Amino acid sequence: MEENATLGKIREAAKQEFLEKGFQGASLRTIAKSAGVTTGALYGYFSNKEALFAALVEEHAAAVMGCFMQAQDDFEQLPGEQQSEQMSEASGECMEWCTDYMYDHYDAFKLILCCSEGTPYANFIHNMVEVEVESTFKFIDQMHRIGKKINDIDPQVCHMIASGMFGSMFELIVHDIPREKVHTYVRQLREFYTAGWTKLFGFAEEAS
Repeated sequence: MEENATLGKIREAAKQEFLEKGFQGASLRTIAKSAGVTTGALYGYFSNKEALFAALVEEHAAAVMGCFMQAQDDFEQLPGEQQSEQMSEASGECMEWCTDYMYDHYDAFKLILCCSEGTPYANFIHNMVEVEVESTFKFIDQMHRIGKKINDIDPQVCHMIASGMFGSMFELIVHDIPREKVHTYVRQLREFYTAGWTKLFGFAEEAS
């Protein structure tokens, strides 16, 4: 029981230190002092600063990335005609779930998005963008295979759009948007980007 209490104190002290100074500016010596343990004792729990940071965020980063990857896989399993019809709905539930999850674990995502420079988590948004770009081109190929008219998209434009979309979503945490507003904002973002993609793909012209 005492060991769990000590671990809890270390994690809490680390969270506050990382939030205040970022990963690169944080000091293990300061964390140990704040937790009331020696630096040597801290090393008994965590081998280095990277391991301590990961202990605070890895579970939550994996949960959001896992939801996102599963949504992509589920969408790719849909028949081609359903993919074009459910382009917006397919990502909607995942975005809503991810938003709720982020706000349920707010400090972890504040660390990932604002304090992770110098760790692999600094690439969190970029990694999601890369998956989104890859999935977009799989979607375009699928539309071509079923004979649906669709415009090709320049890869750089696709990357910029995806970066804007995910950047906007995570701005909710970066700028401390109150939770009661986030679902409205996420819905508006989805409507905006769905309309944009529909126009770029040429679906709007086809339907008119």
